[in-house]
Parts: sequence; C-alpha cells; structure tokens
Amino acid sequence: MPVTRFRNSLTSFLERYYNFRVRWSAINCWKTWTSVTDNSIMLVSRFANPLLGYSYGVQKVARMASSIAHTVKVADHIEKTRAKALLGGGQKRIDTQHARGKLTARERIELLLDKDTFREYDMFAEHTCTDFNMQKQKFPCDSVVTGRGHINGRNVYVFSQDFTVFGGSLSSIHAKKICKIMREAMLVGAPVIGLNDSGGARIQEGVESLAGYADIFQANVLASGVIPQISLIMGPCAGGAVYSPAITDFTFMVRDTSYLFITGPDVVKAVTNEEVTQEELGGAKTHTVTSGVAVGAFDNDVDALMSMRELMNYLPLSNQDPSPVRSCDDPWDRDVPSLDTVVPLESTTAYNMKDVIFALVDEGDFFEISPDYAKNIIVGFGRMNGRTVGVVGNNPKFAAGCLDINSSVKGARFVRFCDAFNIPLVTLVDVPGFLPGTAQEYGGIIRHGAKLLYAYAEATVPKITVITRKAYGGAYDVMSSKHLRGDVNYAWPTAEVAVMGAKGAVSILFRGDKDVAKREEEYIDLFSNPFPAAVRGFVDDIIQPCTTRRRICEDLALLESKKLTNPWRKHGNIPL
Repeated sequence: MPVTRFRNSLTSFLERYYNFRVRWSAINCWKTWTSVTDNSIMLVSRFANPLLGYSYGVQKVARMASSIAHTVKVADHIEKTRAKALLGGGQKRIDTQHARGKLTARERIELLLDKDTFREYDMFAEHTCTDFNMQKQKFPCDSVVTGRGHINGRNVYVFSQDFTVFGGSLSSIHAKKICKIMREAMLVGAPVIGLNDSGGARIQEGVESLAGYADIFQANVLASGVIPQISLIMGPCAGGAVYSPAITDFTFMVRDTSYLFITGPDVVKAVTNEEVTQEELGGAKTHTVTSGVAVGAFDNDVDALMSMRELMNYLPLSNQDPSPVRSCDDPWDRDVPSLDTVVPLESTTAYNMKDVIFALVDEGDFFEISPDYAKNIIVGFGRMNGRTVGVVGNNPKFAAGCLDINSSVKGARFVRFCDAFNIPLVTLVDVPGFLPGTAQEYGGIIRHGAKLLYAYAEATVPKITVITRKAYGGAYDVMSSKHLRGDVNYAWPTAEVAVMGAKGAVSILFRGDKDVAKREEEYIDLFSNPFPAAVRGFVDDIIQPCTTRRRICEDLALLESKKLTNPWRKHGNIPL
C-alpha cells in the first residue's frame, strides 16, 4: 500500500537523520535523504544547500520531516475512509443483504461491468443533515455508488443504491451523485443503468430529499431519447422513487426481492381498508403481467445483471451512435424453408409469430421486451446480417393477434424507442383488426390505438413490413403500412388485405341474402389475397416466405443511407 511504503520511508529517514547529527555534514544530509525515497528529492534539495550551516540545514530537514508526517497522516485517513466506504453499512448489514438472497451495491456493479473497468465517482461524499443526530451517523459514499465503466468494451454509466446504508434511502447528496453521472453521460454519449434498491426518501432530510427526486426526474426527461436509460429494480422502490424508472426506457425486476409501488400495503389498508401483500401490490408478476410497468423479470440478481449485459449488445451508446454490428456465421442470404409452411391453410387456425421471428433473425437470437404482457403483440431486438433491428409482430396465438389497448401501448413505446435511437424496424403483420367490445371502448381503445399509429407515422428510421396473413381494417393501416411511409412492404401468398373478414363483410353487403356461403366464397376470391393491395402499389412485392430473410437483409443494407426528416416543431402531441 502507498501509505505503508511512505511510512517506512519516513522511519528510514529518521534513523538516518539521527546518524547524520553524529557523523555527517549538511552536504551528506542531502545525499542521505535522496536514498530514502526518490519521490522526495525535489522537496529536500530545495533546502539542503551545501553552503548552509549545520544548524540551518538541520532545522529545514526537521520541518520537512514534520510536513511528511502530516502527509502520511492524511494518506492514512484517506485509506481508512476508502476501506470504510467499501464496507457500506458494515459487515453485519452486508450479511443481512446476502441472507435475503441479494448482492450488495458494489457486488452488483462488479458483475455488471467488465473486469477492472469501474471508475467510481464521489466515494468520499457524505450527507450534510444535522437533524435527529444525523451528524453522528455518516458513511462515506452515502447510500449510492456511482461511476462509469465498460460493458463489452463500450462506455456505460451506472449507479447502484446501497441498501446497507440507511436502507438505500435518497438523501440530497445521493441525488446529486446520480445527477452528476447523468449529466456526464449525456455529454459523452453513453447509456445510464440504474440498480435500484431503496426504501424511499430519507425522512430526516425532509423536503431536501423530495427536491433530490425532482432533480433526478428532470435529468431523466432531458436524457430521454438522447442516451438509453435502463432501470433494474433489485429491491424495494416505493413512493416518489418509482417515477424515475417509469421515465427510463426499460424497467426490469428481480422476482421475490423487488417491489414497485407508490404506496405500500400498510397505507393501502389504512386508506382503502384493502388488504394486499407487497408481492400482490407491486411484485415482479404484477408489473410484468398485469400493469406492464416492467418489461421483464429474472430469478436472481446474477441472471438480471447478465441479461443487462446482453441487452446492451443490441443498443447504441446514444442517438448519435450507430448500434453495434456483430459478425456471425449465419448467412444473410440463406433461405428459410420452414417459413413456407408456418402459416396454416385454414385462416382461423392460430400459429406462433415467434417461430417466424426466430427463423429470420441471426442465429435465432431474439431479446424480447415484455414477453408476458399483451402477448398478442411481440416486440424485441434481433440482428439481421449483424445489424440490430427492432422487431414488431402480431401474434395470432393470443387474441387472434388483435390490437387492443395494452398491445397498442406496448407497441407504440417500443417503436418510439427504436426511432429515437435509429434502430430499423421490421414489422410482421397478421392482424384481424382492433379488439371489439365495451371493455375496450370504455377503456379508450380509440386514443390508445392511435398511439401505435402515431409512433409508426412519425418514425423516420428504415421500416420494412411483411404481411404474413391477415391485414384487416384500420389495423392494416396502423401496422407500418405503405401509407405511413413504410419503406418496403412485402406480402406472402397467404396474405389477406381487406377492410374486414369475409363473414363480417358478407353480413353487411348481402344482408338477407339466402346464399351466404356463396357470397362468402366470392368475397374470399376477390379480397382474401394479396393482389388487390399489390395492384394498387400498397405492397411492393409478393414474395415466397422462404426468401424473406434474404430480402430484408438486402433492404436493410440499401436503407442504411436513408435520410428522412419530419417538419420542424417543438414536439408533436401524441395522444397520451
């Protein structure tokens, strides 16, 4: 350790200094001291002038010894403070954290980042609160560890809340540390990953803690669409703390140990007399299946952190940076024979659109977002010829692939993320329309469905669309149609582009007609095929399914130089 070496040097110096008083001259004092430590040559040589008298030289050397002793004392204090900061709230609290099946803040950072790349900021920062005897309860670094490092050699900023220090509660200095790395991340163009494990606001600091939350929210908003922001909930996250993850691009959770809610079970019971557990109110299942607040959940901290590393492989560092290109052994021009038979002959028979996605993307690697929420639409990241693409697909396996409130919101948010960070969109369409019913109408399907339409319409990234089977009604328009500036739109031979299905259309067009079956057959012959759309130029080509991967890869290469801008405006008014 540097302090130990410094202390040994000082001891050696004092021993030699004693011998000097007995046997040496002022000139030899200078020579002796230079042998103690090379780092002190410049300091002592200023005073050990050979022309000085014995007494004067001794005084100067003594003063230098005092100065060095002070330096050693300061260095020793730095070392002890650093060691204390590394322990967080102490070994006992660390053991408690481990007993709960959770890693510490620093262990999480160590797993998330490449080895030995973490550079910590503000390790010696402490809170300044003096109320409730808080001045006697100080921990260096306070309740959050912040800094920067690398994930697979690429820059990333990270903050990790430390539950062993005041339950990870947010203090003024805690907020300032987070805001500092967010500002720097925006300056250099690098993502921010937040590892959340906090009991909420630090009550002892009162409104200062609330102000800290607002500062973080403001930083989140300014960074939105500029740098990717990812939240990983690894413990409690309650009250005002929940809004920062809500603003970030993706929120993930850890099963059984993480919770997200504005008010906890006790407050809910006191106000509404409703009894509910933490897990039921804000657990991982609640937010990944029911609310859609979180886009994924993992069994433990390790799985969660490794998945964050995987996700980062698909994302650009900022809106000015291209997505990483990964070489692979999967030929871009390979045919996919399985796609020729993936769509059932009977138009009402379901199939899983994920089978199509896995067959199309490089090596079958697909990072799905919100796999358990609104399953009638699939969104996620894959690669085509090494390039990152955002994939959106209706899934006939659930609700026949209909668009509803939840799937529209899920799709719109993903499309807007891809557009913000220049990630091309590949859309796979099999949609019979918007889900009918009073529940959807009362819930605002008109407004929520318009969100997906708006997202596709304003997107300027390359947009490639493949209609695999049904494309009915307004849902056809919404799903990245040619009319919403789709760049390349294909149809498979099984595609049906029409206002509605045969049964519904015939019941309107030929109401009272006795020969319904014949009329339906006529309608199918006329409209239940891709030709009406192809004749009008609404699809660019009717292709064999097995050639889909090759065609998409060709188009992505062509559209890499696409330049399209929207009219200037302060911002649009998306139907929120």
